[in-house]
Order: sequence, then C-alpha cells, then structure tokens
Amino acid sequence: MVSTRIPAVSPQQAGLLTRIAYWYSKRRFGEVPEPFAVLANHPKLMRAAGVHETMVERASTVLPANIREIAVYRTARTVGCSWCIDFGNMLSRLSGLNTEKLRNIDDFETSPHYSDDERAAIAYAEAMTATPMTVTDEQVTDLKKRFGTQGVMELTYQIGLENSRAREYHALGITDQGFSKDSCRVPWAQD
Repeated sequence: MVSTRIPAVSPQQAGLLTRIAYWYSKRRFGEVPEPFAVLANHPKLMRAAGVHETMVERASTVLPANIREIAVYRTARTVGCSWCIDFGNMLSRLSGLNTEKLRNIDDFETSPHYSDDERAAIAYAEAMTATPMTVTDEQVTDLKKRFGTQGVMELTYQIGLENSRAREYHALGITDQGFSKDSCRVPWAQD
C-alpha cells in the first residue's frame, strides 16, 4: 500500500461535510480522490479547494477541452506528479479525447498525433512550468491569435492551477491511485 506523507482522513474520522464531499466525489469519480482525503485534515481548506475547483471547471468554457486537457497533462508530467497524470488520463478518456496522444506527448513537436494548436498549448505549458519560466511575448501573441484573449487567460490559469496541484500532491507524497485503470486504490484502505 502506498502511503502519503500525511494520512488520508477516513469517512469514520471525517465530519459531516467531509463525508458529504466524499459521497459526492465517489459518485462522480468512482472513488474519493486521495488529494481530497488528505486535504480533509484541514476541512476549511478542503471546502475552499472544492468550491474553487468547481468554479474553475464551470468557468472554463472558452478553450476546446482537448487543448486544456493536453496542456494540463503536460504540466503534470513536467512536474512529475503521478497522481495528476493518472487522474488527467481518466478525465481525458471520460471527455472522449484521444488518450493515445498522451502516450506520445514527449514527441509532441514532431508527432503527427498533435495539431498546431495543441503543440502551441503544450509548448506554453512547458514554458510556464520551467524554472525559471521561459514564456515569450511571441508565444502569447501566437496563442492570442489561436484562442483569443480569454482563451489565453483560461489556458494560463489552468496551467498555473495544475502547477499548484501537482507540486502540492507531489510534496505530500500522493501518488497515482488507479483512476486511469479499471480499479482504484481507496485512500484509507488497509493492507
């Protein structure tokens, strides 16, 4: 059993609002995402994060889903968050996106699997995730032509948010949970 650096809060340990959040998460995703169960150690932050994620999801309507998901996936892969990669793969599959692209993402610049718009979004995700960042004026100008100002804002926000998530989960030792497969590890299950 993989163990996080801070243990997940089981339903038996959780308060009423956290148990309701677990019920909703399990209904929506098939299992409670481990980051939620770890963040439940601070219920107010867990609720704030849940509200924020819901609002961002509802507000993200300008970019095509394939552009958003591929850029977020590349960000998770660049940071090295196995949980985010696993969950991102599931979200892409459930959105009806071609998950074969995810297997070829390291060759995005030359792979025939990617459109020019996807290549531009992936390159932007890499530039934003690099330390120090390597974003150029030319990149942003190109992205504005492709997606408009709101599209660039949405793409930038999504990549920044994924950087935050991926770094947080990686720091807490949260690893892949099996969302991209048929079975999913329960965060509080014992061996």
